[in-house]
Amino acid sequence: MGELFSIFTVAVLVQNIVLIGFLGICPLLGVSKKTNSALGMGLATSFVLIVSSILSWAIYHLVLVPFDLTFMRTIVFITFNATLVQFVEMVIKKYIPSLYRSLGVFLPLITTNCVIIGVALLNISREYTFIESTIHAIGAAVGFTIVIYIFSVMRVRLEHSNVPSGFKGVPVALIVVALMSMAFLGFAGI
Repeated sequence: MGELFSIFTVAVLVQNIVLIGFLGICPLLGVSKKTNSALGMGLATSFVLIVSSILSWAIYHLVLVPFDLTFMRTIVFITFNATLVQFVEMVIKKYIPSLYRSLGVFLPLITTNCVIIGVALLNISREYTFIESTIHAIGAAVGFTIVIYIFSVMRVRLEHSNVPSGFKGVPVALIVVALMSMAFLGFAGI
C-alpha cells in the first residue's frame, strides 16, 4: 500500500507531468486564460488520461505482447486515444455546450496530447502492474489538473497586474510556468 501511495505522490508532485516532464504545455498555455476553461480541460484530460492508461496497459499486455507486436504500441495508443477523445467530445458537446465552446480546438487536440501518450508509455517502460499503472495515471491526472488550474488563477491575476509591455501575454506566462516548475522541484526531496 505504501508503494502505491508513493507512486501517486511522485506522479502528482515530485515528477509532475507538466512542470517536471514538460508534457502538455500546449493546453496549459492555450486554455488557461479562464479558470472555468482550465478546470474543464483538466477534468476532460484527466478522464481520457485515466481511461486511456488503463486500456493501453490492457491492450499492450493482452494483445501486443502475446502477438509480438510491441513495436506498434505508439500508433495503437494514438488510434485508441482518438476514439476515446471523440466520445468525450460528443458527450461534452451534448451535455456541457458552454465548456465545449470555451475549449474550442484544444478539446480534439487531447487525442495527440503528449500527456496522454506519455503516461501510457511511462507505465509500459516502468513495467508497472495494472494497479500501479492505474494509480500512476490518476496521480498524473490530478497533477495535470492542479497545475492547469493554479496556472489559470495566476494568469487571471496577471491580466490585472502592472506587467511591462514587453512581458505581457505569453512571455510572463512562461516565466510563471518556470517559477512553478522550480517550486515543484522542491518536492524532489520527498
